Amino acid sequence: MTDGASHALITNDIVVLGLIAATLGVIFWTESRETGLWKKFYTYVPALLLCYFIPGIYNSVGLIDGNNTSLYNPVASRVLLPAALVLLTLTIDIKGILRLGPKLLLMYAASSISVMIGAVAAFALFAAVHPATVAGDTWGGMTALAGSWIGGGANMMAMKEIFEVNATTFGQFAVVDVGVGYVWMAVLIFLAGRADAIDQRSGADTRALDDLKQRMASFQAQHARIASLSDLMIIIGIAFGAVGLAHAIATPVSTWFGANVSWAKTVSLHEPFVWVVALSTFIGLALSFTRARTYEGAGASKIGTLLLYFLIACIGMQMDIMALLQRPELFLLGLVWILIHIGLLWAFGKLLRVPFFYFAIGSQSNIGGPASAPVVASVFHPSLAPVGALLGTLGYATGTGLAYLLGVILRSMAGG
Repeated sequence: MTDGASHALITNDIVVLGLIAATLGVIFWTESRETGLWKKFYTYVPALLLCYFIPGIYNSVGLIDGNNTSLYNPVASRVLLPAALVLLTLTIDIKGILRLGPKLLLMYAASSISVMIGAVAAFALFAAVHPATVAGDTWGGMTALAGSWIGGGANMMAMKEIFEVNATTFGQFAVVDVGVGYVWMAVLIFLAGRADAIDQRSGADTRALDDLKQRMASFQAQHARIASLSDLMIIIGIAFGAVGLAHAIATPVSTWFGANVSWAKTVSLHEPFVWVVALSTFIGLALSFTRARTYEGAGASKIGTLLLYFLIACIGMQMDIMALLQRPELFLLGLVWILIHIGLLWAFGKLLRVPFFYFAIGSQSNIGGPASAPVVASVFHPSLAPVGALLGTLGYATGTGLAYLLGVILRSMAGG
């Protein structure tokens, strides 16, 4: 929870939790209607999109304060996210993911590079047509945002410290990060429901992806059973026990790396959250080779997906649409930047004839990072969430170095 006083109508986190839970319940109740208006509505609007936007509306109108609550950090991002990763990774088919091939990593790398190209191109464009937008230390704010869009929050903070970005400028670009980055996430969630049609039109080779989904469906059908109380307690025990273990290990390990390894901060290994995400993923991977994987039949991935829905609602409740109006030109700058990224990555994906999933997760693992990439991946299929987690975590290792290089370039373009 932040130190600033909240002026929201609802300030009690327990009440906010109840509101979010009730909202999710209403969304899924209406989405489950088989006939009538709701059936037609959800044909075009995915339920997950509402789970993101409705909490954002609550925050924007002042009903709640998404930036002054403990629900996202630490509850959702530090507890529910790693627990979801454990349960979704628990059921993973390692061989199937390896069959996805090197094109997935190529799309990830292309995504990082296109973010850098987009920043340089957007800066040059605005310097030519509206110099006031990129005047002063705007380049520093863009560098910090690049840290987030290539890596994550830890990389963004690293850029702020390295380039001594003004607090006001940093805050403005933090709003752009949410306003542009999370809207792009919402677009990807919307398009995920139309991935099959997109792949058919583009002629993408989806055989490896379809095979992975089919293998997961067969495994689920083979081990499906009515979950007993013991099953549910064991699933919860595995998930949150692994989260506790990951946090217990992450703090001393990150502290040791920060104090004893000179390059640790360059790849964010001094950040406990990096280790929590990595350890949770690896614990789930290790368990996928044991009999624990059979708990998928009792609903392990469904519980993991449920936790992800709470996470996406908590991400959405940080969005403040009105804050962007204070300096709208920065929003336009961020929009041009991300559109260049999208255009370049889409062209590269067309060249490789990759499925839309590769494009979506390549982009989101950069723009969104490990907190939201699994969410987008899970919309395609719950078994794909760990792919998002693994690529999102990779951004922590590459984000600082690439964003630093971009910062040097932008500073030079700004005349610094």
